[in-house]
Amino acid sequence: MKKLFALLMALALVAAACGGSATDTTDAGTDSATTVAASGGDKPTIRLVVNPWTAARLNAEVAKIIIEKELGNPVELVDVNENDAMFTGLTDGDLDAVLEIWPSGVTEAEQSYFADSSVVNLGDLGTVGKIGWFVPRYVIDEHPELATWEGFKDPALAKLFATAETGDNGRFLGTDPSYSQFDEQIITNLDLPFQVQFSGSEPATVAEVKARVTAQEPIVLYWWTPTAAVSNYDLVNVELPAYNDTCAASAAAGDGGVDCDYPEDILYKAGSGKLEAKDPAVFNFLKAFTITTEDQLSMLPPVETDGEDPAVVAQRWVDEHESVWSAWLP
Repeated sequence: MKKLFALLMALALVAAACGGSATDTTDAGTDSATTVAASGGDKPTIRLVVNPWTAARLNAEVAKIIIEKELGNPVELVDVNENDAMFTGLTDGDLDAVLEIWPSGVTEAEQSYFADSSVVNLGDLGTVGKIGWFVPRYVIDEHPELATWEGFKDPALAKLFATAETGDNGRFLGTDPSYSQFDEQIITNLDLPFQVQFSGSEPATVAEVKARVTAQEPIVLYWWTPTAAVSNYDLVNVELPAYNDTCAASAAAGDGGVDCDYPEDILYKAGSGKLEAKDPAVFNFLKAFTITTEDQLSMLPPVETDGEDPAVVAQRWVDEHESVWSAWLP
């Protein structure tokens, strides 16, 4: 009997020891999970919009490098070509932020996303942009009247820009059709003998400009600054009728009444209304994130002129400007 009791006690002690080990394992697992969380292993992926122009990609590449290294979130860059898809994605939380919005391209309908806070303004980017009509300087040197829109009313001068497709009308070169462009309205409302043809993309536009400049042939196009092409090809902004409130209202309403120049744009950033709750640190970082006109002008030529990878150019900027971006960190 004593032997049986001793055996039962021994088994009980073994069972207790095994139970203690299981508890310890669970606690260790919890501690391990806590350590992973603290180190950022479970931080949510941040999805940044990349619009189809070079500066937009450079902005996003810079933000990606810093967020991944300093905040520990994986970052995915998502190419988005249309504002409708962008604003819908931000509203749904499928996209987290866009780092370069041109105010002149935002419609009244798109403003409603900000009004109901499904999309939030993250503040100015720090870059000032200007869209407009551009010609190479030699065009104005040869025909000074083409420095302003009135010169483009002359059918004889318009023929200088004509192609086989436009006949007697001059060709006005548009770019990617998804961009906010009012040139067809401007041409119609100012009664100019021109026809818009779209290149299809920013690189295609630059290639066409390069070909025309090399041949010293006339070209007029939709373009903007800051870009490397403005300095590379000595492009001059044509003076159109001054931007005004009536023109702005027509552009926002989409009523076809635009007959003036594009405004100067103070570029800004926007985030999903869900981003702050998703990751407050990233939200605050993106609010502080700033890329100036000078920053863009320093990064654009290596990409647009020399063909460098935007990610490589962005990394070089980050390496050289730690004193700038460290101030953006929460």
